[in-house]
Amino acid sequence: MKKLVLLFCLSLLIACQKNADTESEKTPPAPLPTDFIEELWYKNGLIYSVDVEVFKDSDGDGIGDFKGISQQLNYLKELGVATIWLAPFQPTPNLDDGYDISDFYAIDPHLGTDQDFDDFIRQANQLGIRVMMDLVTNHTSDQHAWFKQARQRKTSPYRSWYVWSKERPKKWDKGMVFPGVQNDVWTFDKQAGEYFYHRFYNFQPDLNMQNPAVQQEMRKIIRHWLDRGIAGFRVDAVPFLIEIANPDFDPEKPVHQFDIITQLHQYIQWHKRDAILLGEANVDPKEQEPYFGKDGQNMQTMFNFFANQHLFYALASGETKLLKKALTDTKDIPPTAQWAHFLRNHDEIDLGRLSDEERKKVYDRFGPDTTMQLYDRGIRRRLAPMLGNRKLIDLAYSVLFSLPGMPVIRYGEEIGMGDDLRLKERLSIRTPMQWSGGPSAGFSTAAKLVRPVIDQGPYSYKQISVAAQRSDSASLLNHVARMTRLRRQCPEIGWGQWELLETGSEHVLAIQYNWQGRSVLMIHNFSPEPQQCQLKMKTGPKLVNLSDATEQMIGQDGTYSEQLSGYGYKWYRLKK
Repeated sequence: MKKLVLLFCLSLLIACQKNADTESEKTPPAPLPTDFIEELWYKNGLIYSVDVEVFKDSDGDGIGDFKGISQQLNYLKELGVATIWLAPFQPTPNLDDGYDISDFYAIDPHLGTDQDFDDFIRQANQLGIRVMMDLVTNHTSDQHAWFKQARQRKTSPYRSWYVWSKERPKKWDKGMVFPGVQNDVWTFDKQAGEYFYHRFYNFQPDLNMQNPAVQQEMRKIIRHWLDRGIAGFRVDAVPFLIEIANPDFDPEKPVHQFDIITQLHQYIQWHKRDAILLGEANVDPKEQEPYFGKDGQNMQTMFNFFANQHLFYALASGETKLLKKALTDTKDIPPTAQWAHFLRNHDEIDLGRLSDEERKKVYDRFGPDTTMQLYDRGIRRRLAPMLGNRKLIDLAYSVLFSLPGMPVIRYGEEIGMGDDLRLKERLSIRTPMQWSGGPSAGFSTAAKLVRPVIDQGPYSYKQISVAAQRSDSASLLNHVARMTRLRRQCPEIGWGQWELLETGSEHVLAIQYNWQGRSVLMIHNFSPEPQQCQLKMKTGPKLVNLSDATEQMIGQDGTYSEQLSGYGYKWYRLKK
């Protein structure tokens, strides 16, 4: 009932706002109720992705820990972080960088104690920072007690917690998540005498989500961490979590059970009304509706992988046509839902939804060497070395903060950290945070680290670090902090209605937001060459530059001409 009331009120608010935008200024728009802001906090605010293991080591053992991240909370607050998203921190054999969990209820002892975790949550909350965590319940480690018992005997109550087949299924080598590295999705277990199903690596057996006992256990896991202070969950591999898997199904054409998401949403909000689900679901726009739910009853937020792939095509080609289409194709979402936009995350840049020709153009520009490519679909590089041009990097961050949704940044991207292509697969972009130019980048005092720091070339910690950039007003760190502050000045982006404006240039993206009688406009030139663009707007007649407060007049017919430098951009507020 609470959710239905919220949906009704927000829908009514949006309807009123549309009327306010099309009518005159006679009646001021109603202010947004405070409880809406609290319930829908995910509409705005920067999310910062952190892997505790490589962020900051407090005790000199070479491994990052919760005390270490607690020590850096003021840094994150200064950056403008509203929410911290934690990578898996539970006990693990660590064969997949923590995504092979062996105990869902505990803290990995390498990362600290229960008290360390509780202190971290408390200190973050005191600074007004929420904490989210990965929910990795699509699979377990094969070292988890559940799987160990399941493989021992068919009569084990945990046997049905996993997906088994007496014979090797016909589609045993189809639907692999990591092609080129992974060989199959069904593996024979000698102890069990049967094949078990695994979408990911063969040491990560999939849980059987069709089993009510497994669903109940997942709810227990969620309740446990909500009680510990977690504000939401980034749900790992949503399409695989809810697929109906059995020996006869086709992994390339799975059937999904969306009511699992609905039940999770209800359960979470019953226990913490403003807790959220942030879904990892790389799906086509035609398939997005059931993930959000037609009325917003499923995922509150999802990563916009579709727009991300076309954003990188625009950055590589300078052309905005496909990016505009991607934004338009993903525009229709429930009023309480929100997209999460990003430049880089902890995985490869997935270009699988681009055409072969489009993907080749991105490869040629950003990942020309095969060592930079991964899984026949993506690029395993950090943003700064990939783009290689400071003006283009600045443009990319301006675009990120201006897109309709909440921005997400991966640790180290705010200072332009590099990648280590000597490390396997996705570990190339998961090196320790570079805090200073001192030994081991200020990450640790240990001689041996959990993973090597980048200590050579232009992206060495001796060149790129938080300490070096904090005092440099022109640094990337300070640029990102300024963009964060600028975004906070523009609640229209998270709350308002938006439209793409015609610019007269294939290289220029212009987007206008309208909310409660206020409007903002962002213009971005994806070309390295200067561009002249022509805009026609319904509101005005004055544009105020949000960077320097200078004013420009709009023509009486609503037209405005803008000259942008190569990779240039402008943020404006429209004044009447």
